[in-house]
Formats: sequence, C-alpha cells, structure tokens
Amino acid sequence: MLPFPQKIAFLLFAAVTLTLGFWGFYRLYLRIRRGTSDPEARFNHLPRRFFYALITTLTQQRTFKKRPTIGLFHSFIFYGFVFYGLVNLVDAAEGFLPISSGQISFSFSPPALNQAFLYTLITVLTTYSFLADVLSFLVLLGVVALVIRRFALPSRADFRFNLRTLLHKDVQQEKITRDSLIVSAFILFHVGSRAIGAGARIAAEGPSYHEPFATLLSHLFTPANAEAFRIFGYWGALGSVLAFLAYFPYTKHIHIFMAPAKYFVERELTSGVLPPVALNLEADNESEDEANAKTIGAARLEDLAWPRLLDAYACIQCNRCQDVCPATATGKSLSPAALEINKRMELNDLAAAQSPFSFTAAPFEKDAPSPHPLLKFALTPEAAWACTTCGACMEVCPTQNEQMLDIIDIRRNQVMIEGEFPSQLQSAFRGMERAQNPWGINHEQRLAWADGLNVKTTDENPNPDVLYWVGCAASYDPQAQKTARAFVELLTHAEVNFAVLGKKECCTGDSARRAGNEYLYRQLADKNVSTLNTVQPKLIVASCPHCMNSIGHEYKQIGGDYKVLHHTEYLETLVANKQLTPTPSEATITYHDPCYLGRHNGVYEAPRNLLNILSNNTPELPRNKENSFCCGAGGAQFWKEEEEGNERISDNRFREAQQTLAPAVGEKVLAVGCPFCKSMLGSTPTKADSEDIIIKDVAELLLEGVRRSKGLTATPQKSEPSTSPISQSVPETTAAALTAAPSPTKEILPVELPQAAAPTATPERKKWQPKAATAGQPAENPPATILPTGQPPATQTTAAPPTTERKKWQPKTSTPPPEQTTTPTPVSEIPPIEQSAVTPDLAPAPNLSPSPAAPTSERKKWQPKSTPPVAAPQTPSPSPEESTAPTDPSPARKKWTPKKPS
Repeated sequence: MLPFPQKIAFLLFAAVTLTLGFWGFYRLYLRIRRGTSDPEARFNHLPRRFFYALITTLTQQRTFKKRPTIGLFHSFIFYGFVFYGLVNLVDAAEGFLPISSGQISFSFSPPALNQAFLYTLITVLTTYSFLADVLSFLVLLGVVALVIRRFALPSRADFRFNLRTLLHKDVQQEKITRDSLIVSAFILFHVGSRAIGAGARIAAEGPSYHEPFATLLSHLFTPANAEAFRIFGYWGALGSVLAFLAYFPYTKHIHIFMAPAKYFVERELTSGVLPPVALNLEADNESEDEANAKTIGAARLEDLAWPRLLDAYACIQCNRCQDVCPATATGKSLSPAALEINKRMELNDLAAAQSPFSFTAAPFEKDAPSPHPLLKFALTPEAAWACTTCGACMEVCPTQNEQMLDIIDIRRNQVMIEGEFPSQLQSAFRGMERAQNPWGINHEQRLAWADGLNVKTTDENPNPDVLYWVGCAASYDPQAQKTARAFVELLTHAEVNFAVLGKKECCTGDSARRAGNEYLYRQLADKNVSTLNTVQPKLIVASCPHCMNSIGHEYKQIGGDYKVLHHTEYLETLVANKQLTPTPSEATITYHDPCYLGRHNGVYEAPRNLLNILSNNTPELPRNKENSFCCGAGGAQFWKEEEEGNERISDNRFREAQQTLAPAVGEKVLAVGCPFCKSMLGSTPTKADSEDIIIKDVAELLLEGVRRSKGLTATPQKSEPSTSPISQSVPETTAAALTAAPSPTKEILPVELPQAAAPTATPERKKWQPKAATAGQPAENPPATILPTGQPPATQTTAAPPTTERKKWQPKTSTPPPEQTTTPTPVSEIPPIEQSAVTPDLAPAPNLSPSPAAPTSERKKWQPKSTPPVAAPQTPSPSPEESTAPTDPSPARKKWTPKKPS
C-alpha cells in the first residue's frame, strides 16, 4: 500500500492526466470526422464486424504477413500491452487496498471460504502473476529487438524513402525517429519499472516460484531498500502510463487502438471495386455541372472519406506497402507509406494549432478548411499518376489501410475538376468518348477480329449459354486477338453454345475510371448495363481481367448484377468435364498472375490447374499469387508513359521471368491471363534479350494442347516482336506511315513529359494498322493524333497551330469546345466514332485520296498453326535507306535510360 499522502497525490495526478488523455482522444475524433461521408456501408452487420475485429486483433494474423520474425517480436509487445491493461488496474488497487497478488495472501481475514473456491482463487492469481511476469520479459525483449532492428541492423533501410518521394517537413526533421525513440523509452521505462517493483516485493516478502523474471531481479535488492524500490516501481509503472496518455493521441503508438477500429469498419468489397461517386448525369447547364463537381475527388484532407483519415492513425509505419509497390520498386516518386505518414503529420500539425492544455479545439477540428492541398504535402502529381492500382499496398497492409483509394480520389479531382492529367491520356479519353474504345479505332471494326470464325452475335443467337465478352484489347490489338480466336476455337471444340455482343459491345470504362475520369466511365458503363440487361445473359465469360472486374463487381453499383467468369475459370470447367482433352507438351511454362485476376479477384488456381495439365514443368515465379508483381499496365498506365524512375515496371517483372526460366531446356513459355500483361511483358525492352521466351495466353496454350490431342501438332514458334498498341499509341501523320508495312517493334522508349524550359524532341511511334487495312491504303477512321507538347509533326505539309494551354476536360453533356462541332448527346448513348470527329486537328496527308470511305480488302481466312499458311503477297519492310528518307524521318528508338535524380 501507498502512504496516505502519496495516495492523494496519485489520485490528483491521475485525474489531470486522464482528463488530458480523454480530451486528446476527443480531438482525434474531431479530426477524423472532418472527412466526408463514405459512400460504402461501414456499420452494417455489426456482430460480424465485431468478431472480425476481435479475432484479427488478437491473432495478429495480418502483422505476421511478409515479416514473420518481426511480427513475432511485435506480438510480444502487443500481447504484453493487452494484458497490461489488467495488470495496471490490479497494481493500482494494490496501492490502495491491503492485498498482494504476488504472494496470494490477504492482510485481513476473509470470510469463511470453502476449499474449492479458495483453490480456484489461488489458481487464478497464480496464473495472473505468471503471465504478468513472463509478458513483462517478452515486452522488454520485443522492444529491444525492434529498436536494434530499426537503428542498428541493415534492415533499417526498410524505413527509408526514395529520393524522389515527397516527405512532410516533420518527416524531414526526423520526427518519426524522435517519436520511435520516445515510444520505445516509454515502454522500457513503464514495463521495466513494474518489473523492478515486482522484484523489490519478492526481495522483501520472500521468493515466488511462479514469477521467474521478478525472482531473478530480486537479487538486485536488499530487505533494507526493497520498500523504496517497490514504491519507485509503483510510481514508475503507473505514473508513466498516466503521463503518456496526454501524448498518446499524437504518437505512432495510437495504432494500438486505431488498428482495431479500422478492422471494425473494414471495406466489405474487394480492392478491385472503387467507391462510387455521386454524379448528376442529367446536368444540362454549366452551373449544375460546377455545383456537382465540387464533390468529386479529393483536393484537401477533408475531401477524403473519414475512414481514410482514420488510416493515417491506424498506420504502424512499417513500410510494408512501400516494399511491394511497383512504383517504389522501380525508383519512382510514389510511396504509399509516405502518403499515410504525411497525412498523419499534417493532421498533427493542424491539431498543434491549439494547445492541448487550453481545452479548445483547433480551427480544423471546428470545420475550418485545411491550408494545404494534398499534392503539396501528401504526394506529388507525378506520384499520383505513377500508381498502377495493383492493390498490393492494400493487400499487405497490417491495418487494412486504403492507400490506393486516396490516389484514385486525387486523380478524380485532378481530371474532373482541375483538368490536369498526363497529356497522353487525352488520346485514350477521346477514343473512349468517340469510338467507344481507348484505341480510337472505328467502332464498326469491333467484330473484325472474328473474320474466318463461326462467331454469332446475340442478334443471331439470342439465347446463348455463354456470352463471351471480347473486350477492347481482343477487338483491336493483334496480340490479344490471338487469345480471343483461341478461346473461340476452344468453345467450338467443346460444342458450347456461345455468342458475342459484336458492335453492341463497348469499352467497360475501366481505364477511364482508374484514370479518374468517372464521368466518362459512367457513360460507357451505363450503356453496357443497358445492353446487358436487355440481353440478360446466363453467364458472361471475359478474357480480360479488367473487363471481368468491372462487369462482375463494379457494375453492381449502377444496376448491373451478372455472373462473370474469367476465361481460364471457364476453360478449367470444360477440361474437368472432359469437353476438352489436351495433351501436354515438353515446354517449361511459368505463370504471371495478373493483378486484376489474382489480387483483386482471388483467381489463382484455375490458370495453374490448366498449365499443370499442359506441362510437367511449371516453375513458379518468386513473386506469385497475392504477392505477384505488376506488369505496369493497370491504373491507365497502358495509355501513358511511366513516370521517371530507375527502370520500367515491366522490365523488373520480365527479368524475374528470365531468371526463373534460365535453367530450362527447350521451349520456354511465360503464360499470362490478361491481354495487357501480354502486351507489356512482350514489348518491354528486356524482352529483346530473351527471344527464346515466348509469351502466350493460357487459352493459346490450351488450344495447342487440344490440337496435339487431335493430331494437329503445332510447330513451336519463336518469340515474335510485339505489335501491341502500347508501342504504337502515338500515330504518325505522314503518308509514309500510312502506306508502309509495319516494321518490327523496336525497344520502347518512355516519352518524358517535356520540360517548360527546354522541351526534348521525342520520335513519334508508327501508327498501328488494323488487320483490315492493306498496304498502300489508309486504315478506316484512324485515331486522332496527340502530339507531345512543343513538338511539331515530322513531315506535315500544313503547319500545326501553336500549342495552347490544355483546357479543362469537358464531358459530352456540357458545352463542347469551339473546335468540336458535334452536338451534345444523351449520357446513356455514346455514338460510334466518325471520321470527321476523330481527326479535326490533323492536316491532310500528302498524296492521299480524300475519299471518305475507301473499300477495305477482304480479310484472309485464319489459318491454324498446324496447317501451312496460305501464301499472300506482303509489302516488304522499308530498308534502312528508305527509313532515313524524308518520307519517314522517324529514327530508331533508343533504349530507355532513367534520369539521375536531382
């Protein structure tokens, strides 16, 4: 027991510190509530949410991910502090009551107790004392181990950031380090004081065999000084925890309370589903659009939904999200960890505007606007556009933070409100708006990929068992068309009753939504939902994971609820039902998990089951399944150049495939399940050094296996140069580009955004020619050319108008810009692209006929690999001399080299 004066002093001290602590927690609540209301349900199914938060917190299952050893030491601290909540209460009671839990004795004579009750009481107190003693030792061990790791071992690099990453001024001033040292010192002093007090008690009262750690410390004390150290231990343990309460709401240690809170309000949807945005699609005037626009996206802290302000305090600053981020791994400025840490530092700075001792809320806590935009302290614009939306940060985060959703909200504000976005995206936006596909190719060619195949549309087969959603990539990209044709042939072999939408199908809007253009996404999505609700498909199968994700999950937000499978999932059922019987090959096949198939939708086993049937040698990439590394195409990255960094994301991933397949003998195959992954990995510069590695979709490999089983053995092909539109997204306007046959794709050079002071000339890429076009004849309805800022066309006969400042993006329902003469169309209908609407800014190419509709030559019948190809005249590729002629001034693209950070 404490002496009477110390009892009074302790009560007064506890009253002051508890008041400050509770006031600090209330102000923390005021800051979090400043966020906007969340469009998703966060408080439904309360019993389920409670038990999920309880189990996830107590098991520490998410903390053990990626770092099991570090997670073990962290669990020592966590379980110690959970139990110390009870220990502190019991210790406080011992200071005021004549009891001693350590010796399990009473200074007063208790009422007559029966033997069973007394035995139970002794057992409980013995267990309590043993756990308190052991956990005291484990907490001290955990803190010491983590301090050594953070400040002494090479692993301290886990807490460093890229030189390009924007860091809050408080981070630059080493406040994270200071905070870590303060928290570590507090834990050591708090738990150490309690251990000293327990050791002094044993030294005075005698040994206690169920407290081994305290017994060991008791040899440091004598009966003469034991009482003094016992009182020191009491004040040191309880006084320190009370004093720490005032600082607690501002320290990283607050995550011990905020993490369980975040578990309780977790998102029920997968990371592939973005939160909906309230849009007034019927707005018919400028004022209505402007009023509605103010609610779109996030420009400041208070514009983020409140759960993402909670993220800032739930973050444990472990930097796991940074470790798995493709942008960070390739030297770009984006760091998901820095984003959350910067948010917390800014929130704490806003709180510091008012002293905690004044018991007055800070201006921000009283609904005043925050002074700084997110792009000034949280992350840079380059970082916001470097995100591939792969979801790795959200998947690995121990506290289920939603870093990717912050970036999406920032993009929405930049595109819909500020009109600021990478210039290359304008071409994709324009194509989706006018031609219903991001390539900007004539919508009338939507079904051209199926020439020579028996493919029926829903008009011809209105009641199919399977509706095959082809997608834009398989409709217009020659490499993806191979996947679509292979899948259709497999369905034919399996005698499946299927159909396609044909020209009724348009882009799902995935790229527009990930790029922040929610309005354009809704235009496309609403049209697709209307079409699908009319068709009422039994089952939709998509060969593009992005389409599968949008139709299967995101369309539910706007009234479209459909059963959707990836083509590998459906093919797996056909093989299991013996409708397809492939024969394995001797090839070595490794599989790359697409982010939108695996991490966002949890499809891991279906493609692997097929590949295990097709080959007896299927090594896994080191980063696989939920730990897979992105190809670099997601988040609308496919339609723009990567931000400045040390290397391309696709190079990083393909190098991993190279190392995995290096020991293999014979045919080497990198299997994919996404057309964008196939394009990115096939056109990455590193691929040029590994011509022996063939990149194929799982459907292509399965078709080869089915052909082998039927005696139609296909000759293995060498890797072909990729003709993917990623290397041809910027067309040329010269006559030579329109008349020359496509040449093999060279190494890809990212287009750097030109600097205002000294713009750099970038060679333009060759225009992509659809298969329907023949040499010497322009493709029908070519997409509009988007020229790099400050760079004129190479051989244009008419001078291009001077580059003006980019105007704010205008949706179709608003007043069109002066150069557009098309009338606004209803939101529910997006007209097909028209020749006059696509190329309003292009000067006429020389020596070209102005005929509006040149006849297209008939497409040759598709020949399977097992049969000799039909001879066809080919236009020879330009010779080196021709390539340097004035008609084609485009030089060979040099290998991409990163800029050195300034």
